Amino acid sequence: MTATDLSFAGLAAQARLIADGATSSAELTAAAFERIRVSDLNAFRVLRVEDALCEAAEADRRLAAGESAPLLGVPVAIKDDIDITGLPTAFGCAGDFPVATSDSPAVRLLKASGAIIVGKTNTPELGQWPFTEGTAFGATLNPWNREHTPGGSSGGSAAAVAAGLVAAALGSDGAGSVRIPAAWNNLVGIKPQRGRIPTDGELFHGLTVIGPLARTVADAALLLDVAAGTGTTYQAAARREPGKLRIGLSTRIPFTATKTQLDPRVRSAVERLAEVLAGLGHEIVEVEPNYRMIGLTFLPRSLAGVRDWGRRLPSPELLDPRTRSNARHGAKLSGRALRLARATEPLLHRQIGSVFGGVDVLLAPTTATPPPRVGAFDGLSGWQTDQAMIAACPYAWPWNVLGWPGVNVPAGLTTGGLPLGAQLLGPSHSEERLIALAAQLEAAERWDERRPA
Repeated sequence: MTATDLSFAGLAAQARLIADGATSSAELTAAAFERIRVSDLNAFRVLRVEDALCEAAEADRRLAAGESAPLLGVPVAIKDDIDITGLPTAFGCAGDFPVATSDSPAVRLLKASGAIIVGKTNTPELGQWPFTEGTAFGATLNPWNREHTPGGSSGGSAAAVAAGLVAAALGSDGAGSVRIPAAWNNLVGIKPQRGRIPTDGELFHGLTVIGPLARTVADAALLLDVAAGTGTTYQAAARREPGKLRIGLSTRIPFTATKTQLDPRVRSAVERLAEVLAGLGHEIVEVEPNYRMIGLTFLPRSLAGVRDWGRRLPSPELLDPRTRSNARHGAKLSGRALRLARATEPLLHRQIGSVFGGVDVLLAPTTATPPPRVGAFDGLSGWQTDQAMIAACPYAWPWNVLGWPGVNVPAGLTTGGLPLGAQLLGPSHSEERLIALAAQLEAAERWDERRPA
């Protein structure tokens, strides 16, 4: 196995290779740092070189002593909105941040599994945008085409996994921030049920959850099991046949108050996946969830979250003017509008969830377009940025309002080699069904065999 093959072997395979003595944690971790060093993607905000190499050596000693753990000695990465002791959590912002004095719950579970966290990945300011660029760190590049964005806000995590810098990484998803970069990097990205992966509190008033990014469904399921503390629940689902399902194909864009349309290349890719699923024995029907004015319940929660995070920053004056504007709007919407937005959630569950009376799973685009070019959002006003990003990514955020699970699956490449994705969406607590279906689709599509140049 070449060094490149080892880097792309995957999370579970790397764990097996270390356990079998075919490689060591020290070798694999050092190789990860070397790949990060020579890459030009700008995927990481901060690295843990000394600590990670020490932890890798300790993992090798534990393995030699006969110990075992799900990810013992395997390098992974986390997004820079997740606390790990000894490192700052800048969340894409400029300034001199204090180091975290404790690990987030997900990090504690990663460490308990034996994983080696090599560093924290780049994200736009407070995770607001579907592009990973900012004055604090520059631009993160898409390994499939460095002139394009990897997406956001978990763009650093996605770029790192797609390029084989690590086998898997954690991101967070508040409006598609795991699923969007997964779509634009040929990855599997799981947005789990709200609360599935423990956090230190409710993020963005219930919109944001932590989720895994990986090249295969099995690896994403493994990382989800580890970060959620669920044993082998989702790994078992990835090995299970989903049974014959009734799948609703939905391409209508939820209400956005801006001009949006579905790129024909994305439409064609999603419809092709529907044909593949039909060939696997599933029934495909066209349906449209009753979204109505769900956007009016998203904005107060999102903007109030920006306001909340902004209050923690050491240097708010260094923020992008668009961030400062969003924080001001969040302050205005943090009272009655925020309470009403949260109070409508049960109604939305009934209203939108009624679609699952007729289908088991929804298949929808993850984004409306292929990944934009790096710098496409530079110089835009706040309103212009909102219009541009909604035009590119209008499909993912309703499931954040609902708190229900969704899985991005790769849907192929454009003629120019840019990845596209589709979402498998389900009702409350349906991760196992979605993962089983995604794994069946992966076996037919074999997207894990594709690598960026």
